[in-house]
Amino acid sequence: MQYLPPALEALVEHFNRLPGIGSKTAQRLAFHILDLPDEDAQAFASAILTAKKAIISCPVCQNLTEGDGPCSICSSPRRDHSTVCVVADPKDVIAMERSGEYNGLYHVLHGVLSPMNHVGPDDLRITQLVSRVASGEVQEVIMATNPDTEGETTAVYLSRLLRPFGVRVTRLAYGVPVGSHLEYADDATLARALEGRMELN
Repeated sequence: MQYLPPALEALVEHFNRLPGIGSKTAQRLAFHILDLPDEDAQAFASAILTAKKAIISCPVCQNLTEGDGPCSICSSPRRDHSTVCVVADPKDVIAMERSGEYNGLYHVLHGVLSPMNHVGPDDLRITQLVSRVASGEVQEVIMATNPDTEGETTAVYLSRLLRPFGVRVTRLAYGVPVGSHLEYADDATLARALEGRMELN
């Protein structure tokens, strides 16, 4: 038995396809949209369509941007153009920028190597990264993929691929989160913390 009108059911289904949105949340969002004034609903729909049309990949770092040229990070003279931080997704760039500690450039792979999901090197923006490194301007490449199996596999694959160019390839240090206790850390986290230890001044 169908409890919702077909148009509303379709709206719920589309919200339900979004990552992290369950069926109850999808229903709440759909009913919220119905309660919006027509102009607000139109603005919401227009924002989605505009973003889909306007947002493209930066020709340099492959991050999301608008316009034909490089993104604001790649074109900034204040950034360190000799360092490139490799991340899996555009949202990882936001996380790195939020820290306020990194001042170099980025390269977004748009995924990680995942044989189980049939994602190979040709499915990622690896060729563009190799071209950037081959140009000679890049001196260090920081691997900032997630510390899981797929992220580690991707980092190792890229480091081997870039080794012939003579650039320094580093990996983000992972360890015990600030404010946590050692007794709650798992073995892999503690091992990473030991590997990434630094000298105290």
